[in-house]
Amino acid sequence: MPPTSAPERALTASALRVAFGDVVALADVDVDLVAGRTTVIVGPNGAGKSTLLEVLAGARQPTSGRIDSGGRTRSFVPQRAAASEHLPVTVREIVSIGAWGRVGPLGRLTAAIRHDIDAAMRRLDVAALARTPFATLSGGQRQRALLAQGLARGADILLLDEPTTGLDARSADLNRRAIADERERGVAVVCVSHDDRLISEADHVIRLDGGRLTPGSAPAR
Repeated sequence: MPPTSAPERALTASALRVAFGDVVALADVDVDLVAGRTTVIVGPNGAGKSTLLEVLAGARQPTSGRIDSGGRTRSFVPQRAAASEHLPVTVREIVSIGAWGRVGPLGRLTAAIRHDIDAAMRRLDVAALARTPFATLSGGQRQRALLAQGLARGADILLLDEPTTGLDARSADLNRRAIADERERGVAVVCVSHDDRLISEADHVIRLDGGRLTPGSAPAR
């Protein structure tokens, strides 16, 4: 049999430390994200899960440590929209924000990018809500719109904070399906989650407690 090629590392983080004054949120955490693999970060409340995700996304600078993404693009989907829910923006406008990283906020959306925006909205079943004010959506609809925003970025690394928590069954299934599709597309997907199904289907599980990796963190497969 021909030799199996080594998995492509999409991002490597080493010795990550985050401290807020005397409080250490992360301590000496090493992470490898692999292209075409799903990584789930688990642990009790206050374990440092969301902090780690924010650092991997580039949304928070670590106190010390090193991150190497090799220039790969990252898309971060938090639990809540960065924009105020009370702003008069439509669902399509919210999803389109995801494409700004491809052209910049003052850049022009090309026909190809607009096509990708439409495709992301169809995948998460929010296309029919394109002109609907974002603030009027249900919780499940909002999370699907936010995930569509993340997909519109077309990034190499997709980082999600609790993508199925608190959602109705249909919305949770749509989000799981989108995550699986991105994995198959070769994207490195990493999410914080308590979803037993996502955890059981993950290629790699990172377990945190008190800001540290704990025994039971499974290696990337």
